[in-house]
Amino acid sequence: MYFTDRGIEELATRRGEEEVTFDWLAERLREFVDLNPEFEIPTERLATWLARLDDED
Repeated sequence: MYFTDRGIEELATRRGEEEVTFDWLAERLREFVDLNPEFEIPTERLATWLARLDDED
């Protein structure tokens, strides 16, 4: 188990029943990076990965 799994599990437990849009998610990611600029690169990588999930290799 990775350390981040705890945060992911908390997210699923606390917000797992909610429905969100990608616009909402994008705004939360921007807000997170504004508050935590040291996480800009990992956040960008996550967003890019999510955006390209359906792309063929």
